[in-house]
This record gives sequence, C-alpha cells and structure tokens, in this order.
Amino acid sequence: MPATSLADWLRSASDDELAALLQARRDLATPPPSDSTVLATRAGTAGSAARALEDLDTFTLGVLDALLVADADTQPVPLAPVAELVGADPAPALAKLRARAIAWGDDDALRVLPVTREIVGPYPAGLGASVPELAGFDLAELTDEERGVLGALASGPPIGRSRDAAVEIPLEQAKTPVQRLLARGLLLRRNNDTVELPRELGIALRGGRAVSPNAVEEPPLPTNPHSQSTVDEAAAGEAAEFLRQLESLLTLWSEQPPPVLKAGGLGVRELRKAAKELDVDDARATLLAELAVGAGLVADSGSTTPEWVPTTLTDSWLASAPGQRWLILAQAWLELPRLPGLAGQRDAKDKPMAPLSDDLRRPLAPVNRRRVLESLEELPPGSGVKSVDELVAVLAWRAPRRGGRLRDETVRWTMAEASVLGMVALGGLTTAAKALLVENRSGALEAMAEAMPAPIDHVLVQADLTVVAPGPLEPELATEIKTVADVESAGHATVYRITEGTVRRALDAGRTADELHGLFRARSATPVPQSLTYLIDDVARRHGRLRGGAAASFLRCDDEVLLAEVLGNPVAGEYELRKIAPTVLVSPAPLAEVLDGLRAGGFAPAAEDAAGRVLDLRPNGRRIPARPKQTRRVMAEPTGASAEQLESVIAHLRAGDRAATRRRGAEVRLPAGGGGSDTSATMALLARATREQREVWIGFVDSHGTASQRIVTPAHVGGGVLMSTDDQRFPLHRITSAALVED
Repeated sequence: MPATSLADWLRSASDDELAALLQARRDLATPPPSDSTVLATRAGTAGSAARALEDLDTFTLGVLDALLVADADTQPVPLAPVAELVGADPAPALAKLRARAIAWGDDDALRVLPVTREIVGPYPAGLGASVPELAGFDLAELTDEERGVLGALASGPPIGRSRDAAVEIPLEQAKTPVQRLLARGLLLRRNNDTVELPRELGIALRGGRAVSPNAVEEPPLPTNPHSQSTVDEAAAGEAAEFLRQLESLLTLWSEQPPPVLKAGGLGVRELRKAAKELDVDDARATLLAELAVGAGLVADSGSTTPEWVPTTLTDSWLASAPGQRWLILAQAWLELPRLPGLAGQRDAKDKPMAPLSDDLRRPLAPVNRRRVLESLEELPPGSGVKSVDELVAVLAWRAPRRGGRLRDETVRWTMAEASVLGMVALGGLTTAAKALLVENRSGALEAMAEAMPAPIDHVLVQADLTVVAPGPLEPELATEIKTVADVESAGHATVYRITEGTVRRALDAGRTADELHGLFRARSATPVPQSLTYLIDDVARRHGRLRGGAAASFLRCDDEVLLAEVLGNPVAGEYELRKIAPTVLVSPAPLAEVLDGLRAGGFAPAAEDAAGRVLDLRPNGRRIPARPKQTRRVMAEPTGASAEQLESVIAHLRAGDRAATRRRGAEVRLPAGGGGSDTSATMALLARATREQREVWIGFVDSHGTASQRIVTPAHVGGGVLMSTDDQRFPLHRITSAALVED
C-alpha cells in the first residue's frame, strides 16, 4: 500500500478541498501557512485536532475509534477491516474526517493523525490492548460466570479492579472466574488489583463490532404537532408572568436592596427572601436576578457597603410596553455569558456557587444556548419535542465531545429558562424566538406583541373586597389598582385585596374618596359592593384631619382635642412634639418619620404641601446610574473567512509549495532587514530576472513577522519594491534572500 504523508495529501488537494478544510478548522489559517508542510504540522497539534473533533457526531467518532483500533495512526490501513469493525458504511464519516484533515489517504491506505490517540484516550472504542493469539477464540468455551466477568468489561472501559489479580495462580489451582481467566490469558494482569480485557475478546463479545449499533444512527426525536399560533399564545402567557415577577423583584430591591457578598454575588438568605416574596422557587428567583443584572436593570452600587440596586434604566423599562420589556430580557438572556443553572451547586472547593457571582460565568454559554434553540428551529413549524431528555440524547449524539461535563445539563437548563421566558412553549420554538435568532429584533417584538393577550380595561370587584383582574390590565388601570389594593395572588388572573391600609395609602398618594368611588364605578364589570363604599368613606372621613408639614416638621389640626390626644400619646415624647399654637405642633424629626410614628400609634395623619394639598411622601425606591452596556453580538458559531481571504491564503500556500520543490541557483542572502553591501547584488539579480523573465526564489518576512518562501516572476524593481507579474508587491527590505530558479 502506498504511504502518503499528510503534507503530500494536502499538497495534492484541490483549492476547493483546501478552502473547505480552512473553513472547518479556522485556526489553521492564522497566520497563513507558508506551505503544506507547515499546514500539516498545525493540523497535527493536539489543541487544533481536539477542536476539530468537537463538532463530529457519535458515528463519525466511532469510525475514528475503529481506525485507531486498526492502528491507522502508525501505519496505512485498508477500508475493509475498518468497515467490518464499524458494522456500517463508513464513507460519510470518512468524508467528514478527511474534510478536517483528521484522516487522509485513499481507501486502500487510510491514515489518521497520530495525536488523535492522545486525544481519544488509551482505550479507543473502549477496547483494550491487542492479543493477536486470541483472534477467533470460541466464546462457547466460557462458563456463564466467566462470560459475565468479560461481558462487564466488554462495553468499556476494558479495565476492572479485582483482588484476584494480586497473585499469579496456575489454572489447576484457580478457583474464581477472574483467576481462571487470568491463568488462561483471557484477561491481562496490569497490577496487583487491575485487569484488562484484550481487544479481540472485547470485539467478539460485541458481535464482531467495535462500534455500538446505537451509535450508527441519530436517535429519533418524537414530536407533538401544534399550530404555531398555539405555541405563541402559550409562550406569551409565560412571558407575561415572568415580566410581572421581574417587576415585583425590582420593586422589592428598590425598597430593600440586598447586600453584595464579600466574594461577589447574592447570598442564599437574600435569594430565598426574594423567592418567598415573589412566590417562586430558588431557580426562578436566580434567573430573575441574573437577567435583571444582565439587562442592566440592576447593578452593584460599588459603595463601601455594596448592594444590588436598580439602575435608572429600570424606570424606562417599567414604562415600556410588555413586548418591548420582553425583548430586552430575551436579548439579554441570549447574550448572557453565564449559566444561572449552576447556582447552588458545589465548586472545586466544595463551596456553593452564588447567583450573580463570577463562579457562574461561562463565555461559551450563549453559543450552547443558541445551539439548543436552533435544533428546535429545525422542527416543522409549531412542532414541539415530547421530552427534553430525548432532545438531550439527540444533541449528545450530534456532538458528544462538545460541552464538557455540563453538556446535558446545559440543554435542560436552556429549555427550562427558554420556557419561562416565553421563547419556547409546548416543546417548540415561538415565532418571536425564531426572529430573534436571526437578529430580527423588530420581527421578534411584533410577534410577541401580537401573541400577548390584549390589555383589558376592567376588573371584577367582589363582595369580600377582592378585585380580580381577568388578564393583563391597561398600564394606567394597573397603576390605579396597585395604588388602592395589594396583590393577593398572581397568575393569568390576578387577585388584589383592598384593606383599610391600602385605601389610606391611596389617600396618602393624593386620591380623594370621590376619585376612588369613580374608579370602581367606571372600571368594575360587576356591581360595586356596599362594603367597599363604606370602607372608602370611613377611611376618608378620618384621613387628613391631622396634617403635617416640614418645619423640620409640623402638625396642624382644627380639633384641639385631637391635638391634646396626640400630646398625651407616647409618640409625642419619641418625636419631641410640642405645641406652638392651639392648632399646631412641631417636631425636629423628619415629617415622614413623624407620620409613620403617628400611624403606628393609631392615628391617621396625612402630609400636605405649601398649598395644603395632600402630599405623597412614599419613597419611590433607590436608583443608581445605569452603566454603559457593552454591545455583544454572540453568534452560534464564529464567522468564517471570506472567499477572498481563503483565496489569498491558498495562493500563499501554493506559492510556498512551489518554492519548496523547485531547484534554485546561487543564493544571495541579505542581513536582517536587507540593505548593506548585498543590496547591489540583489538588485542585479532581480534586474537580470526582470530582463530574462526568469522565476526568482525569494525568502520573505511579512508584516506579521512570518517567514516564508516564494517563487515570483519580477515585472519591475524600483522604489524599494519588487513588483511581480501577478501584481504582488514585495518591499525589498523584507526580502531576506534571493536566487534564480534553475530549469
């Protein structure tokens, strides 16, 4: 069989084949290789070859294993024994291996990169060392016990541990199955407690194959058919709920920003507090926190006692339409270089990884996230996978070496996160998500806005003083209802509870009793219960009789008896209240604190401005300046070289190959940087080549400092530049040597 080196095989490849190789293995083209020998050397390095194997499917890797079992890394092997080991046609897999220069050669002399054995490991295909004498061994000679021992090792790895390997025992004295197998040479003894199954027996126990039959074909991916509109509407409901939960988180952290841990991140206590307030599990709370920070809505305050505080972007996000709010979060999730699913797991030091900490950072997370979504995009419109585990199996078959130990978990986390975000529903990809994957932001916004339920303009007031919102409320109505009622339960239908305290809160915010009556009369689709009318009137009757202002603060009341009651209460001493007029009290404490103290003491004061109007002193929540967001455009795969760039690299490679194979005459070598006493000789040689139209062999250093050899035909020499007949320019100071090419 003729033996061909990888460099020779690359040298004989067509330009299209080289272009395909450089696209599949982009690292080989940077910097441009000077010739095929350099290209072959790069292709054979461990790091480059390992990257080339990452995108290969299980069957292709199985064919590579079979080639290694046949020792194609040390000698050429024919295709026939490889096909026998695979048990299927290896041609499609061989085409992929050849396209990546992992394997090369004709079918009668196949070779693979020697470094692949180091990458794959010591036991390719899970088979042990070869013992040729065992070829053709009749498995019927084994007892059931012996066959059970060998069968346990046959699926790989072929190494097992047994105390029976400690001492070599003759066959006639062997008592256990392992001792008998060792004595007959059917197991190899590696050390005092380790045995190894020979390759030939492993293949025989697998039915003559090195590759499992399950590895030949991609696992099926059962799907459920749905209409695309059904998927979109189901996802929109989940998206609306997620937006509501994030809004609640921003409100909570505006009032009570959680501290940043010393090591960075969010503490377990604060996470669980947020989860309890939002009525979600820890995983959902983690995702909400990660996206709030990822979208720039929350940031580390950076103070001496740092806290996680909403930024000024929060206000504009809250004021946006639901579709726009979703788009900001979905884009942030797609580009998030972190894995929220890692939160709570143990790191290498057995410490739990905290949300928002650097432990969760994974730069390749956006790539893997898109890979999962793009696999769903391949399904018919509206179709959804029946089981996430089946999707995990398919993606694991397509690229088993990609993703490391978190490969399968990343798929599960991605599907779970995409579902709660409204990018996936019923196992299928939404129209909005499909648009977002191709960077069509306006299309994604339009699709989500269309799928989300239309805001409703009414509520249902119940006799038990609850208010039911049967869907998302119009922004103005939602604000009014939140002012006068608290959320009791959330979901697709939100239930609010009206109490004396919530009515007082609305009055504190400047609403009047008539305005509250008008709100419920106009917006309730059910009759307003009399109990609500009485509650509003009763609270309003007592509200605002006692009024305060900033003196630091003052209290005034036309009822002197009520002021006397205040002065007789312990709250008067706590806030140093004193009478300065029959109807006025003052305090050195801030007005908000005085009013809170009076309310705790059973009074119902209200704040007023200079004109006597009711003033809302409730804090709006803390805000810190938003930080400039770095624009990230993370694609599923790095973009390859353009056709023009590949053409230039291949031309450079071909020129180097020609220079390496042509004979050259007497060489003129220049000192570093050219010039000096050799300049005249070089100019003379190049001038002669120009007159005679002779090819010249030159040594050249490009602008990257990479040395190469070229063969050119000079067209003109002058002005410190050599111009070739194919319009290439070579500065003379970069030419290190030159010689005429001998015919």
